[in-house]
Amino acid sequence: MILSFLSDSPIASNLFVLKRNDGCFLLTLQDGDIINIDVTVYLNGYHGDTSRTYLCGEVDEPTKQLVKVTEECMLRGISACKHGVSFKAIGERISEHVNKYGYSVDPFIGHGVGTIFHSEPIIWHTYDYEPGFMVAGQTFTIEPTLSMGSTRCEVWDDGWTAITVDGSLNAQFEHTVLVTVNGAEILTKC
Repeated sequence: MILSFLSDSPIASNLFVLKRNDGCFLLTLQDGDIINIDVTVYLNGYHGDTSRTYLCGEVDEPTKQLVKVTEECMLRGISACKHGVSFKAIGERISEHVNKYGYSVDPFIGHGVGTIFHSEPIIWHTYDYEPGFMVAGQTFTIEPTLSMGSTRCEVWDDGWTAITVDGSLNAQFEHTVLVTVNGAEILTKC
């Protein structure tokens, strides 16, 4: 999916083109919408990956809360990262927080990132039973996607864009992190 803003300043525009394999669609963001923008970069042989969900205009309180809790979940997952800690700790921290609010965690995963864009390790954002421990120097994404409804998703023909089958709202936040002996460094933070 490619988003092209129809303005010199993407901040000032409320129109964008959604380009998919089966054509282009002109969409107008409406007051109360939310939109996730996912940015990947490649510099000096290394990839980076980040995203965040933005509020468009006046958004109702339940939607604001979904977006806020999603960002909090990402940060809680990052706070679990440290050399020698099980990867399970990431999903545990996220699940503990999301369960307080009754949201669902969509079945999308974080991934290793570096000289290869999508690589090991696989990062689950829910409780999981996968073995493995974090090692200082590893880089990967933590990118929970929370839903107000169903976690069942339909992937469009482009193989990338996904929507919930019940049309419920989702929010996602993502950072690329570097595991250190003392914790984690966020590599995609401005």
